[in-house]
Amino acid sequence: MELAYYSDYAVRLVNSEEPARGKDSLTSVEAVRDLFGGNQQAARRATEADLTRFRSVRARLRAVFEAADKGEETLAVDLLNSLLLEFPVSPQISGHDFRDEDGRPLWHMHLADHPSNATAGYTAIAAMGLAFHLTEYGVDRLGLCEAAPCRNAYLDTSTNRSRRYCSDRCATRANVAAYRARKRLEAERPDRPDRPERSASTGLAAESAQRATASGER
Repeated sequence: MELAYYSDYAVRLVNSEEPARGKDSLTSVEAVRDLFGGNQQAARRATEADLTRFRSVRARLRAVFEAADKGEETLAVDLLNSLLLEFPVSPQISGHDFRDEDGRPLWHMHLADHPSNATAGYTAIAAMGLAFHLTEYGVDRLGLCEAAPCRNAYLDTSTNRSRRYCSDRCATRANVAAYRARKRLEAERPDRPDRPERSASTGLAAESAQRATASGER
């Protein structure tokens, strides 16, 4: 299992709520279990008591993304370290479920957890995955969507650190909004005169011609 997969745990949990829109999908045990994805063995441990615990962890993970988004690197690291200390994991080499063509295990790193409840297990994996991403790519690779009012979390894996939105949908929406704003500004500008103003040279030439005509009439 790749470490990038673990960092997605943090993103999924943070994005289960959209504060600016007043939306929260974390309202049932089934919603909690859905966050585990394919890890159904761990998901089955979830109970009603995990709802409150998950929401508490979600707020702490969002605070990490908010600090990173503001460029407050030390704060982001401190907040994440507090989660790592509170919810530790035991890294192990594993070969389960992955076999080569000869039937031999495909060894990989597995973030084994020994939780007292579903929240502890999920948080341990999410925090460790986010820590790996942060140390590998940098704090500035943790972002919040710039397409207001979205503000969903995302992990920037672009080659030039250019990601600004959580999805293509938000990127398109932001570009359309910017285009419409430009069009409104253009429409609000005062109308230009129907006839272009004469240049200084054209005006002088006309005045000279008028004087010449006046002299000839005398």
